[in-house]
Amino acid sequence: MAYLQFPLLILFILLLGAVMTPLLMKRFNLKGKYFILTVLIASLSLSAYLLFQVMTQGSYMYNIGNWSPTIGIQFSVDEFSTMMVFFILMMTTLVVIYSLRDIEHEILPKQIPVYYSLIFLLLVGMVGITFTNDLFNTYVFMEILAMTSCAIISIKRKKENFMAAFKYLMLNTLASISFLFGVALLYMATGYLNITEMSNQMAIAWEMYPTNILLALGFMAAGLGIKAAVFPLHTWLPDAHSSAPTPSSALLSGLVVKVYIFVAMKVLFRLVGTEIIIVNLGVHNYIAYFAAVGMIMGSIFAIGQKDIKRMLAYSSVAQLGYIFLGIGMATTQGLSVSLFHVVSHGLMKSALFLSAGAIIYKTEKRKINDLSGIGYEMPLTMIVFSIAALGMIGIPGMSGFMSKWYLALAVLESNQPFYLVVILLSSFLNAVYYLPIIVAAFLKPREDGSEEMTRDGIPRTMTMPMVIIAGLIILVGIFPQILMNIIERAVPTFL
Repeated sequence: MAYLQFPLLILFILLLGAVMTPLLMKRFNLKGKYFILTVLIASLSLSAYLLFQVMTQGSYMYNIGNWSPTIGIQFSVDEFSTMMVFFILMMTTLVVIYSLRDIEHEILPKQIPVYYSLIFLLLVGMVGITFTNDLFNTYVFMEILAMTSCAIISIKRKKENFMAAFKYLMLNTLASISFLFGVALLYMATGYLNITEMSNQMAIAWEMYPTNILLALGFMAAGLGIKAAVFPLHTWLPDAHSSAPTPSSALLSGLVVKVYIFVAMKVLFRLVGTEIIIVNLGVHNYIAYFAAVGMIMGSIFAIGQKDIKRMLAYSSVAQLGYIFLGIGMATTQGLSVSLFHVVSHGLMKSALFLSAGAIIYKTEKRKINDLSGIGYEMPLTMIVFSIAALGMIGIPGMSGFMSKWYLALAVLESNQPFYLVVILLSSFLNAVYYLPIIVAAFLKPREDGSEEMTRDGIPRTMTMPMVIIAGLIILVGIFPQILMNIIERAVPTFL
């Protein structure tokens, strides 16, 4: 039963990595790289074993120090949290392997140990948010995540990074205050901060303090909406994700914004409950409206971009709309497809940012118009980019197609066919800004007029993670039940 301690042990190992990395790495050498990978692989192995145990033995509540959950810290170790923690650690490990060579081109050598220390703190925030069953501790982990994200964005000493980090810091501070107001109002109404205990008191609290509950939901929705970059609260995201070092962009866009969605799902479905959310307030309808607008507007903004990383950042705004549309359906099928697209988008967006970063690493080209013939110069990189981009469009055989297929079934099951039109229109817009890049890369000649195919010319530590992620996109696209079987066991923890 030693695995019962694994959630805390994972956090301890990551925190140890954050503290020890700057102390052990005076220079970014081979020894330092092995230490970083050892910490990540140890955490990933524990999370994989924990996921296996939960899937076979069942979920459990872990009370740190055996304190009562009403006053202590409690982790909810269930199918949802273990699956997402495993995914977060797996993707981060791949991105960090990619970064071992790329980061030397992004920041100063003396900043590299600090950078990896920040990556470990970023993981502490994400893993903590996913496991915790307490709203105040959720707030604490959110602050760790926000401060670390801000530092990772501003680590490149350029004006655009400082401006993006400042905007991120200002808006996320407002979001944190708004979320904390919501937590305080819920505490006033229920007398607890533990999500399970609050949920048990919610029916009585709603009868006695409906205004408190309504205001709390409003404050928390605003705070989480900013942090998750939901349209029209997304204004910080394009600057932050496009200016950050490429590995950071992959983590921020592929993982970080998703954990705030986890918090929103916990608050809406585990804490407040479907009866109040759906029957009394109809909150799910507003979520679906905003999601639909975000799916369209994010793509329209992406079409107008000339910088490839900025285009990918706006694409994230559109793709987050798919996740929230599933949540807005407020059904088992809807929540299932939301979690499916969390994983699917995490894979696709990481592959896109890493392949874009590989192009910048070798050619220094960021403008989309300069990528003609890049498929001849960097064929493997552009194949990875194309697989992920086709997934974003929704081409069969890719994980993105299954996301859209499941989402279409969810909206039809909810008898809301209008959203099917939105999904089709959004997919068309995705094609408008992704297909021209693929066509120009493989069908137009290089700048020097040559059509000779050459090797990518980037380190294997960069190509290997990209190829693995591209393989996972295809694997999930062809065998979606591998992922959906786990998700179908995780969704009942919300409904």
